[in-house]
Amino acid sequence: MLFGIYTFLKKYFILIKYLTDERNWNYYKHMTFNSIEKFNEIIRLGLELNVVQDVDILLEKILFRVRNFLNADAGSIMIKDGDELIFSHAQNDTMQKKLPAGEKLIYKTFKTQISESSLSGYVACTGKILNIKNAYEIPENMPYKFNPESDKKTSYKTVSILTVPLQTLRKEIIGVLQVINAKDEQGNIIPFPEEVELYVLYFADNASMILQRAMMTRALILRMISMAELRDPKETGPHVNRVASYSTELYEKWAEKRNIPESEIEKNKDVLRLSAMLHDVGKVAISDLLLKKPSKYTPEEYESIKKHTIYGSSLFKLKQSDLDEMAAIVALNHHENWDGTGYPGHIDMETGKPLKTDKSGKAIPKKGEEIPIYGRIVAIADVYDALSSKRAYKDPWHKDKVKEEIKKLRGKKFDPELVDIFLENFSLFENLRQKYPEE
Repeated sequence: MLFGIYTFLKKYFILIKYLTDERNWNYYKHMTFNSIEKFNEIIRLGLELNVVQDVDILLEKILFRVRNFLNADAGSIMIKDGDELIFSHAQNDTMQKKLPAGEKLIYKTFKTQISESSLSGYVACTGKILNIKNAYEIPENMPYKFNPESDKKTSYKTVSILTVPLQTLRKEIIGVLQVINAKDEQGNIIPFPEEVELYVLYFADNASMILQRAMMTRALILRMISMAELRDPKETGPHVNRVASYSTELYEKWAEKRNIPESEIEKNKDVLRLSAMLHDVGKVAISDLLLKKPSKYTPEEYESIKKHTIYGSSLFKLKQSDLDEMAAIVALNHHENWDGTGYPGHIDMETGKPLKTDKSGKAIPKKGEEIPIYGRIVAIADVYDALSSKRAYKDPWHKDKVKEEIKKLRGKKFDPELVDIFLENFSLFENLRQKYPEE
């Protein structure tokens, strides 16, 4: 309850900040009914974003919602990292329509030095909004220029650009939001009207506050991953980000085939992405002498390694949120096999004790749909990334060999339906893999 009051007060002070600015107050006094409706819509969008926990899903939503509000064809979000901007997320309706049905437009992440010579750099340096009517007609005396290289590579024509700072209440820049090519009702490209700037600035401040919280959550998770990485060098930040990305996309495709409501899909994707990042966090409780052992495990050692699923699940046994619930499920079940040969089997997540045992007293492995869907999904995502990545003991496999291996494990290790969905969308997963390269 206290957090809810705190959130309300922060939003209230954001609004007060704008209304105490003389230009904004004069504008607000003369708002039409339609203008007030637009302002209310911006507030509703902020409330919608406030429930999102994962940074990447939040950034996608921020960009999509603001583009939809402004009827903008394209856009991107850049996150500030020291003296650089990380090109994080991008969307482009025109380019998306050129792709086959079901495929998504994936951009590679890259960094650029913050400098007033670029549009995004200028906004990051000054904290000012930039509303460019035509990117190719910026006056020569302006400190910033438009770089047409991306247009040349993609054959896309950038015209109108609205570039907005993402900043804290203390005016600290955390990123830059850029939307491109506003359209009228007939689909013609037009400049962004000056009157939308107030709405977008208010939305950006709300989004920045929510984004800060999500970044803190991500940072805490990555610290947990770093602890696991000290024990197992395979558990890197890029690895868990890739596994999480594959998992959410695979879940979305699976859920769409079942006609699960979009609102439920979005909610589950958000929680699954964070949960998938934590799939192997239980390795913090396993001796690094085992995890870093260069030779084959003895049967006793392998039994010890398998316990990381139970240890990981136990970290979330005090279930206070949907994240705790799903993270426990993923940690416990991502090594179960469709044919019932995996581990740790039917285990009570509260006590870590077997629920169903064989004659020797060991937990009977789960099989088929006894394995929760989120465990089945992360199982494929984890193996796919392991096969596709370089390890101390192997080079990355060629994509054709990876596809063949996944296909071979259909109905054995993996859910046959999920394998079919994965292979149907293989190019999507290959593109996602490029988004989080090893550092």
